[in-house]
Amino acid sequence: MVKIGNIDLGEFPLLLAPMEDVSDPPFRAVCKTEGADLMYTEFISSEGLIRDAIKSKMKLDIYDYERPIGIQIFGGDEEAMTMATQIVDATGPDLVDINFGCPVKKVVCKGAGAGILKDVPKMVQLTAAVVKSTKLPVTVKTRLGWDDNSINILEVAERLQDVGIQALTIHGRTRAQMYKGHADWTLMTKVKENPRIKIPIFGNGDIDSPEKALLYKNTYGVDGIMIGRAAIGYPWIFREIKHFFATGEHLAPPTIDERVNTCRTHLTKSVEWKGNWAGIVEMRPHYSHYFKGLDHFKSFRTRLVMAEKFEDVLQILDDISIHYNQLALV
Repeated sequence: MVKIGNIDLGEFPLLLAPMEDVSDPPFRAVCKTEGADLMYTEFISSEGLIRDAIKSKMKLDIYDYERPIGIQIFGGDEEAMTMATQIVDATGPDLVDINFGCPVKKVVCKGAGAGILKDVPKMVQLTAAVVKSTKLPVTVKTRLGWDDNSINILEVAERLQDVGIQALTIHGRTRAQMYKGHADWTLMTKVKENPRIKIPIFGNGDIDSPEKALLYKNTYGVDGIMIGRAAIGYPWIFREIKHFFATGEHLAPPTIDERVNTCRTHLTKSVEWKGNWAGIVEMRPHYSHYFKGLDHFKSFRTRLVMAEKFEDVLQILDDISIHYNQLALV
């Protein structure tokens, strides 16, 4: 069994990655329904929390049906990270996660996210401060290193464990790679094989099919897998992987009605959580993912992204269901 503190995650958990502007409560709800074992909020700026920034505070919203769930924070200032951890602690998540992996320039230039990979002592110092600021388990998500000439994940894993983290997720790329090229999981195996490492090690990067999930599980020896981009518009990947692990067989792909119903649930929760306008507008990028691969979908997509009323979007979704179900009967 894989455990983070007292949180039991089963034999081989599947984690939903914290993705900015994606991993909000509406999206997490559909991923939880389809089998995600542990989820994280979008990353939250420690400085934003302290300033009481509305967008940062909204990201603290979590719901009991999502548990176990972690709130992820980032920042490069020890005092801000300490204060942010105390704010997070008060909202009652199951764990606190530190983002030491985000490669985006606006984060990195503040010495946060993957920017801290160039300063391991500071990374350790910040982590220790967060651990001391909460009774919740603290976990970390990071990358292999800053670039190919400074890969330091073996040292980082040991040192972060030594100051008290209870799980580590490794994205198999350097910061220099951003999201390009292939993720290298071989160093995750080396971290796992280190006799000093006792905490769970989760792998992240390039998992986009049940076959690849099983291959990486068996090849690299990680304790679980974190899935990010492959779950966008396709939350069924969690159930498909679990079914493939258990049976060696593929589940049938989601039907058109399943696609429409899940999209409708996502939209409804988006409107409930964000309000009518923001909920509708921020759903628009998701439609092309939910209906990827459908022939002649462009006209429906245009209608979806142009619609401004909740009822109109629901009607278009009904039209999609009717149209493609009729095509299937031909």
